[in-house]
Amino acid sequence: MATKLEQLESLIAPVVSGLGFELWGIEYLSQGRHTVLRVFIESENGIQIDDCAEVSRQLSGVFDVEDPISGEYNLEVSSPGMDRPLFTLEQYLQYIGHKVQIKLRVPFDGRRKFSGLLKGVEEDEVVVEVDSHEYLLPIDSIDKANIVPQF
Repeated sequence: MATKLEQLESLIAPVVSGLGFELWGIEYLSQGRHTVLRVFIESENGIQIDDCAEVSRQLSGVFDVEDPISGEYNLEVSSPGMDRPLFTLEQYLQYIGHKVQIKLRVPFDGRRKFSGLLKGVEEDEVVVEVDSHEYLLPIDSIDKANIVPQF
């Protein structure tokens, strides 16, 4: 799956940056005949619906030519939102001190879900405090991570 994500990112990143946005991350979900490609974009000025529509139009044109996904798929372009997903170590570093929810691909210490305070990053591991216990979770084992909105 990593090679598919890398292939998609190499097509998507230049389009997004060429339109003046930052590529926050990509989710590629393939479940049988239902495939979803979710592209998250960011900007210092925030993201408006028209921005998402413009990126979607441009990406659709590139995908029509390059055909990176076989069969039918849904392309969704959005901002990361308040419960933004985290994809890179740099993004984790930006949100130290925030509450996060993390789901692992395989169990660690007998569990796959962790909800707690993001304490930091050590090399290629994310440090999360859950119930006064710190866990070092390798970024490669993280399936999904989101910021928990603070109100």
